[in-house]
Amino acid sequence: MFTKKNNERIKYALIIFLFLFFIIFIRIVYVQVFSYDKLKSLSDDLWSRNLPISAARGKILDRSGKVLADNITITSLVIIPNQIKEPEKVAKTISSILGTDYKDMLLHVTKKTSIERVHPEGRNLSFEVADKINSYSFEGVYLVKESKRYYPNKNMLSHVLGYTGIDNQGLSGIELLYDKYLTGEDGAIKYYSDAKGNKLDMAEIYTEPESGLDVMLTIDLDIQTSIERELDNIVTAFSPDHALAMAMDPNTGEILAMSSRPDFDPNNYKKYSSETLSRNLPIWMTYEPGSTFKIITTAAAVEEGVVNLEKDEFYDSGSVTINGAKLRCWKAGGHGHETMLQVFENSCNPGFVKMGLLLGKERLFNYIDLFGFGHKTGVDLNGEGKGIIFNVKDVTDLELATSAFGQGVSVTPIQQISAVSSIVNGGDYYKPYIMKSVLDSKTNNVYLENKKTYVKKTISKNTSNIMRMALESVVARGGGKVTYIDGYRVGGKTGTAQKVENGRYLDNNYIMSFMAVMPANDPKVVLYLAIDNPKKTALLSSYTTTPFVRKILLDIINIMDIEKQPNQTAKDYEWMDKKYYDVPNVIGMTKKEAKKHLSLFDITCVGDGDIVVDQTPKAGTRYYETGTIKLMMGNK
Repeated sequence: MFTKKNNERIKYALIIFLFLFFIIFIRIVYVQVFSYDKLKSLSDDLWSRNLPISAARGKILDRSGKVLADNITITSLVIIPNQIKEPEKVAKTISSILGTDYKDMLLHVTKKTSIERVHPEGRNLSFEVADKINSYSFEGVYLVKESKRYYPNKNMLSHVLGYTGIDNQGLSGIELLYDKYLTGEDGAIKYYSDAKGNKLDMAEIYTEPESGLDVMLTIDLDIQTSIERELDNIVTAFSPDHALAMAMDPNTGEILAMSSRPDFDPNNYKKYSSETLSRNLPIWMTYEPGSTFKIITTAAAVEEGVVNLEKDEFYDSGSVTINGAKLRCWKAGGHGHETMLQVFENSCNPGFVKMGLLLGKERLFNYIDLFGFGHKTGVDLNGEGKGIIFNVKDVTDLELATSAFGQGVSVTPIQQISAVSSIVNGGDYYKPYIMKSVLDSKTNNVYLENKKTYVKKTISKNTSNIMRMALESVVARGGGKVTYIDGYRVGGKTGTAQKVENGRYLDNNYIMSFMAVMPANDPKVVLYLAIDNPKKTALLSSYTTTPFVRKILLDIINIMDIEKQPNQTAKDYEWMDKKYYDVPNVIGMTKKEAKKHLSLFDITCVGDGDIVVDQTPKAGTRYYETGTIKLMMGNK
């Protein structure tokens, strides 16, 4: 029989029970609704394991979309030690297949880790090796597909592209500079295992890797191919210490081609020294430029009005003495009377000393600074040098004189080509760049775009016109004659600079260079080529660099579809030069009359009759002396 006291106890017990039930219910609701995602994530971390699948890097492309850096699929070995049943047997078998040390492999298969990647010996496995490992069906041994960087053109553009490490990370060049865009999102195969590492019979989840973005460069692969070929020819012919070349669009600052020797194959970069890998010579190397620097001095002198190239005259005796130092012209005995334009054509050092003294140190060094020397250009590549320029306060007349003809100052190739580009494009200095855009290959969406960047005004348009004329005159009548291309207006300037080591000039050790502009009247490309200490050749750039420059320019004419230009400066022919003449119109003439008009050429006649009904080449074509003119003969 329940007493009143017992009833109260039951009531209180029920209340407590209901209260506890309510708390438990609230807790269950909280766990199931509000904490579900967090707890599920924790449980997944406890039970789940990921087999990583590396993402492909974005491709690197030239300006027209041709692939410069690509990817290939490789197979790699991954081990889950907790799933290995017979570690000694597995280690022995795999080490035998891979040809590696058994003890090292045993360390891999017994390592206290959830997933062990076997590298480097387990990376980039051949199909035969992977198939042999797979045939044993070892538990805990997995073969996963990965993406590996591949450079289809091998050494081409190697310093610009750079290379990637074993984990596909960018280590130099474009690969490093734009790594955050090129790197993709890795995928994985997720599976579940118990606390001992045994695989649970649960569905696997595949997360697809996402490739990186593509990087398109300003490089023209066809021009790059031409430059690479001629640098190889230079190495074969002269065995130089170094050689380099680059091409730029002077109207935008876009780098169209860039290369140097020695180079390397980024597919096998470990075979090369760190010195070879790290030195992109066109932006890193600093040296006395020699006579190509005379373009700067002349532009400054014309802009300041201290010389008129065609009217002002100069007498070159062969040397000039400044502060007790005799500065010689390359031509023994000098050039005698010459205009200042001929001083430029002949690369006459005493004439440039005169220009420097007329300018004075403040004005000359102001222009040197204005044209970017002594400063980095800011090109989007790693490792750029800035050169060494005299402090104007320390400049005496001797330093002023030598600087005027390119001696005593230290500059980089990219500084020179950027400065000359501004001189010939109308006086606008643009920042050089090599990355054109970053884009998604699937959607063609552009995530980042590089455009021409105007920096400053250097000279007037009138001075630029005069300098283009002067550069064309060097090719037609001066030291650049070998680069003359009939019908195409080429401008240029040679450079032969004695090298310095430990403060003294070296004997018979020069850097020979050539700066070319084409077309001279409407520049589309500026080309710079330099050869460091060529062997077994005349120590003059006019003989050494010019044949290679001409071959590259001929390629550029076809690649850029450059048309012939009228009013080309006539060439001063030398006895060995191939001379060109306009082919006259002989259609309608008799054979005898045609031969008289075509006396400079060889003639071959095809067909019967005595009247010319057609001719090849056509009338007005520029054709070389003794070239064969084909006449088609017939009757009226």
